[in-house]
Amino acid sequence: MNCLKRNLSAVRYRLAMILSICLTMNQSVMAQSENGTSLLPTLEDLIPGGSSYRFTQSLYGLQWWGDRCIKPETDSLFVVEPEKGKESLLFTRDAVNRALKAAQAPEVGNLEHALFPWPEKTQALFALTGMYAVYDWNAEEARVIRRFDKKAANTDCEPQRMNVAYTIGNNLYVNGRQVTDEPEGVVCGQPVHRNEFGICKGTFWSPKGNFLAFYRMDESMVAQYPLVDITARTGKTDLVRYPMAGMTSHEVTVGIYSPDTEKTVFLDTGDPTDRYFTNIAWAPDEKSLFLIEVNRDQNHARLCRYDVRTGKQTGVLYEETHEKYVEPQQPIRFLPWDESKFVCQSQRDGWNHLYLMDVDRPGEHTRLTRGEWVVQSIVGFDEKRKEIIITASKESPLQTNVYKVRVRDGRLTRLDNGEGVHTPSLSASGTYLTDRWSGPETPCKIGITATANGRQTSELFSAPDPFEGLVMPTVETGTLKAADGKTDLYWRMLKPRDFDPKKKYPVIVYVYGGPHAQMIVANHMYAARGWDLYMANKGYILFTLDNRGSQNRGLEFENCTFRHLGVEECKDQVCGVEFLKSLPYVDSKRIGVHGWSFGGHMTVALMLRYPEVFKAGVAGGPVIDWKYYEVMYGERYMDTPRQNPEGYRQCDLKQAAANLKGHLLIIHDDHDDTCVPQHTLSFIKACVDARTYPDLFIYPGHKHNVMGRDRVHLHEKITRYFEDYLK
Repeated sequence: MNCLKRNLSAVRYRLAMILSICLTMNQSVMAQSENGTSLLPTLEDLIPGGSSYRFTQSLYGLQWWGDRCIKPETDSLFVVEPEKGKESLLFTRDAVNRALKAAQAPEVGNLEHALFPWPEKTQALFALTGMYAVYDWNAEEARVIRRFDKKAANTDCEPQRMNVAYTIGNNLYVNGRQVTDEPEGVVCGQPVHRNEFGICKGTFWSPKGNFLAFYRMDESMVAQYPLVDITARTGKTDLVRYPMAGMTSHEVTVGIYSPDTEKTVFLDTGDPTDRYFTNIAWAPDEKSLFLIEVNRDQNHARLCRYDVRTGKQTGVLYEETHEKYVEPQQPIRFLPWDESKFVCQSQRDGWNHLYLMDVDRPGEHTRLTRGEWVVQSIVGFDEKRKEIIITASKESPLQTNVYKVRVRDGRLTRLDNGEGVHTPSLSASGTYLTDRWSGPETPCKIGITATANGRQTSELFSAPDPFEGLVMPTVETGTLKAADGKTDLYWRMLKPRDFDPKKKYPVIVYVYGGPHAQMIVANHMYAARGWDLYMANKGYILFTLDNRGSQNRGLEFENCTFRHLGVEECKDQVCGVEFLKSLPYVDSKRIGVHGWSFGGHMTVALMLRYPEVFKAGVAGGPVIDWKYYEVMYGERYMDTPRQNPEGYRQCDLKQAAANLKGHLLIIHDDHDDTCVPQHTLSFIKACVDARTYPDLFIYPGHKHNVMGRDRVHLHEKITRYFEDYLK
């Protein structure tokens, strides 16, 4: 963090030293601004992992202690009174470490990870290696609450009774006791269903800490996919369980463990074959557990209730079907002032909205929000005013704004400035929220807002421009019509700072295009990536279009790609290219394309389906054949290969390998367990058979993307390819 928090003067000094060396070597690395002082940013400045990476500063570890705001700094931690913004020192890192040392616990390097789960206590919770410790700042004393194996992963601590769940290998442990004893091929306490349906963890503590729900996934019947570890002299095979579309999938059950009785009850869900159990939620009284069950076809969802004591199903509260697919992403949320009522999110009318339901009246619901916009998240509740705090795209599909919804009548009130992208965090009572936001010309601002009236009570932070002193391209946005001739699509264009409308510029289309992603949002510089900025400075126009199939535009916009992934998306991207060709400063003979993952699929597809349009492309981790992709994602959007043979054939890019005319570089990671290397290797074989000639580059030791220091190398590799074949 010290490197990340260096001051700007140090950055300018370092860049000046680099500049003087490069000038001596007769390399042109400086672009003069009007006063002759600005520098051209390098990949080291713009790519995470770079030695001089510039990022937007923020307040790390900002959180609530009841209704008081906690603001950590490097060596001290302050409490902020929300109404007036008055800051008071709570404790220092030195004081914490003295107390931890006395308790024979390891020191903390910073205070950003301190937790404040007890509003009525003067105590902070610290997660340390192999233990949790509590520091009391009034007594200036620390004590270790729980110790556990240092090999523990997926740690999950609940603060009511200080129970700690974690995994070692494929088994679950609670408070040092081994809860499961499973053979290889069965995994407990970890995410399941390949992290689809919003699943990001495998353990779920009950509200009072008396029970732990956990996933048990039997994947012993799933085919193993071999990945090769080249660090061993003769190579070592790493086998991963990878269920491909149409093949046998894993089976999941849900257990409920009691730390008091040390016994586990499994939910009686019936045969788990070809069923998905998602969005686990606890009843406030801990007597019932709720989950959403989805069938393998993913066109039918049921909200089910189970008795915690017996594991028996006690009711189905809600069902939803769709001819294409349903996609529950969020668990239900109970009203804190009425434990019989809960809020459910659904796209049943084509837009994700909130519905109020009653556990005693299955099937009935009251609609709370409506309109052609989407609820993006439930932030929390204001119990006193009986309101729900949410984020939504009501102002614009490019924005995320904060609102409160009155449960009585659904009245909606905005709580922010109506601009940009906001990330709120609610205080314990719901009276205040911290509002972290960014706009196209605003890197980051953080303030405290009163939820009663949306008034900002104090400002906590305003980030400086991370690119101050550097030459930056200009950013433009707009809309154009999709291939259907009626839908507006948003685009972003980066132009060189010294842009001359009389010149002709090469264009690189950066694309993703798949579900659950949006490339153009109204945060700083409209979410332009560091590499995009770099290439614009090198004399390219960078263009990005959010085609149909991407998120925050409603269900019809998203599911028009059903059963033929990549086809409608490519049509929309070509509409973007036609728009580019209409611009007098675009060189229509020098258009390239680049993307990763789904964007890698799009890159290859565009190069093959429109070979006269794209001169060069770089595809990273591409899906080539959807038969090789995993069950949950692949079958949701494509059905199975048996159900949809024509769709799979149409979207199999190997079938079009003979169409390749331009220069195509494919980059893949040898340990990619998301989009396995078989995609790229099978495509290379198809090209050999078709006598076409793509290029290939492999990153050893990385998974589905190249991270860390090697990420700079990756973007230099991509840059050189376009410099060679597009410039």
